[in-house]
Amino acid sequence: MIHVAADDLAASVPDGALLALPPDNSLPSVAIAKALVRRGARGLRLLGVPVSGFATDLLIGAGCVAEVETSAVSLGEAGFAPRFSAAVKAGQIVVRDATCPAIHTMLQAAEKGVPFLPLRGIIGSDILAHRPDWRVIQNPFSQAPDPIVALPALSPDVAAIHAVMADEAGNLWVGRRRELATLAHASKRLLATVERVVPGNFLEDERLAPGTISATYVEAFAVAERGAHPVALLDEYPFDAAYVAAYARAARTDEGFSTWCGEHVYGRTARLAAE
Repeated sequence: MIHVAADDLAASVPDGALLALPPDNSLPSVAIAKALVRRGARGLRLLGVPVSGFATDLLIGAGCVAEVETSAVSLGEAGFAPRFSAAVKAGQIVVRDATCPAIHTMLQAAEKGVPFLPLRGIIGSDILAHRPDWRVIQNPFSQAPDPIVALPALSPDVAAIHAVMADEAGNLWVGRRRELATLAHASKRLLATVERVVPGNFLEDERLAPGTISATYVEAFAVAERGAHPVALLDEYPFDAAYVAAYARAARTDEGFSTWCGEHVYGRTARLAAE
């Protein structure tokens, strides 16, 4: 585990990587997503865990994405994700439909080190016709016909999250969002941004240990204040609905998205004002 800058984290994500991002209510690193845009990443395969939001739309709009596997892409109250919708209509990205339980189940299989896990609830749905990698099998423990879906283990190349804080040992505190521990265990690499670094060791504190991801699973982290913005960060800061709504309006067109990125990703307006 090493402590670097957000742009260094993005530089370590290779083009074409399977990149897992939590949903907007579960601590995605928007700071890493913006750094990937600045780097000019290409061919990324995004995994929504289990749904996709602001960071995914930003990466798609910037031309960083070739494929998205998710159960939904949305900006919540701001409506449809405009760059995702435009890319799908133009045939610029591949969309692999999934469900929330299916994505979690595939990650849990990787976490447990097993090749697959079974899941009920999607038999009879249209989604199976579009997922040949999901197999309907007979329950081997039933004498009567009992079909069940076998889902393959899924191990993302990289997961990018934003935690409230890291300690001196490199442990990350994510509070109530314990599903991020499964993502950390299942992924080949975990990169994180944090609000701050604090003294001590979370794993030695009975109050903090339950909400901690061990440094064992963290490859590197960077301090990035408000690195989840505009999404909420637990009790640190709320969802910035006005910011997301302004993005959604701007990103309806290629020109509007480009202008928005110039200001909010590249900081061109701030630099011009300083000059």
